[in-house]
Amino acid sequence: MLRELKTFITVARLGTFAAAGQQVGLTQSAVSAQMRVLEQHLGVRLFDRSGRAAVLNAAGRHALPLAEQMLALYAQMALPPAADQWQGELRVGAIATLQTGLLAEALPRFRQLAPRVELKLVPGVSLQLFSQLDAGELDLALLIKPPFALPKELLEVPLAREPFVLVAPLDVDGDDPLRLLAEQPFVRYDRASFGGRQVTRFLREQRLDVREALELDELEAIVRLVENGMGVALVPRAGLWLQRPTRLRVIELGELTFHRELVALVRRAQRQPALDCLLNCLELREAPG
Repeated sequence: MLRELKTFITVARLGTFAAAGQQVGLTQSAVSAQMRVLEQHLGVRLFDRSGRAAVLNAAGRHALPLAEQMLALYAQMALPPAADQWQGELRVGAIATLQTGLLAEALPRFRQLAPRVELKLVPGVSLQLFSQLDAGELDLALLIKPPFALPKELLEVPLAREPFVLVAPLDVDGDDPLRLLAEQPFVRYDRASFGGRQVTRFLREQRLDVREALELDELEAIVRLVENGMGVALVPRAGLWLQRPTRLRVIELGELTFHRELVALVRRAQRQPALDCLLNCLELREAPG
């Protein structure tokens, strides 16, 4: 029955028997047959089948987290209890500033504690990493706290809070951040990203109509553009630019300060010693600022 449960989880994530079949190496008819067997054993229907889609019904939504827990428990039967004995791969997704910041600081300690674990680091933006974790393609996602409620099967571990600041070219005078935002060209933190949504909300709350020069999601690139006179920008106090000499002005927002929260997300059913060890190493570190 384990193979039927694995296929069931894949169908639930991908939404069609055909897509699930491609993922697990079965034909569409074989996937359909496995789901019929599973439904017969459980005595309930799990999907509302309409056209090519396979949408979980109430019974299916109830069964999904239980199936994930059953498979996770089965996998843990073969795991040694200590991280230093655990062998295998951990797929860790992280946004750029966490890869070069907290994660880079935590990995040497983790390597000492779990030397046999192979780490695969996957770069990406927060929304992309969240989707990959939700689809089971990552074991751990390090990202900006999502601006929406998390599915109950995901566990959130707080890592750090980073204040936003205004950065401006050296030749731009003035210390009032609102006036500078209103008067200078604006290099926008991509409004589709989790961090960029916070910038958009701040501008809306302050009723600022900015003159956009460019929009992008890479913090290091935003800082370099500001250094080269493209305009001003609202960015979190994070990234490698804090560790090198810069040719810009950093202006605090004072009472208007807002923060970017960094978190680790993991599926509750996939907790295991090496993953817990890495989370502990991350929580021991502190972000700058």
